[in-house]
Amino acid sequence: MTRTIAFQGRPGAYSDLACRTAFPDLQTLPCESFEAAMDAVREGAADLAMIACENSLAGRVGDVHQLLPDSGLFVIGEHFQRVEHCLLAPRGATIAGLKRAHSHEVALGQVRRILKELGLKAVVQADTAGAAEMVAEWNNPADCAIASSLAAELFGLEILRCNVEDAAHNTTRFYVMSRQAATQPASQAGLMTTFVFRVRNVPAALFKALGGFATNGVNMTKLESYMIGGQFTATQFLCDVEGHPEQPALRRALEELSFFTRESRILGVYPASPFRAEQATGDD
Repeated sequence: MTRTIAFQGRPGAYSDLACRTAFPDLQTLPCESFEAAMDAVREGAADLAMIACENSLAGRVGDVHQLLPDSGLFVIGEHFQRVEHCLLAPRGATIAGLKRAHSHEVALGQVRRILKELGLKAVVQADTAGAAEMVAEWNNPADCAIASSLAAELFGLEILRCNVEDAAHNTTRFYVMSRQAATQPASQAGLMTTFVFRVRNVPAALFKALGGFATNGVNMTKLESYMIGGQFTATQFLCDVEGHPEQPALRRALEELSFFTRESRILGVYPASPFRAEQATGDD
């Protein structure tokens, strides 16, 4: 039986590309929303979900943080996908004949240099893959799309130019989610732990709650806050840290966290992506 991985977006979207890159043996399942992708896993229509959580240029992604804790799913992995925008056009089109570039608003904002260089009018569409599909249907040599190489393959478009993004470091991070939590031995190195917590409504509660991570030498790679139920006094935090909850340093940090929180819950323990080590080496 073919295993399936769900993602938010249309066929050819960067999330689709991320699924195919990380899990080439799985069939991809496009979904209209992040919530629908999570529902597909929870209801058994998909085995995994690839959920975008942050981008190196655009920051955190939509309502994902609010959906994660109540999804009933677990984070079992992470994947970093380099966003490589391509200039796609109908076969036979030339760069000189292009007049309009279609794509998602965020993508168009990431390719301002090429738009200015070629004198193209930016036309906002709902998403990158949808823009590519429309350009293929129109078959007009004056229209092009800013989308992935996968979109070009799926919709029969020609790649007139690759890597047209302004920033070479444009990368999206994804959580890989499943119905079952992954079991990782505490002795294993290179692990990440994702958890959520709510602080007590007392002065300096967040400072005190996070102090244990500093004193125990735990590296915190992500900390995001968001309101719960529209209440300014009800704030939840989503956090990623290095290590396993049963390793001494992280165990002590989580114990200290519990003194200052109303609720804390681990969403997943999983291997860190090799991308982290590669990026750290590149920064040296």
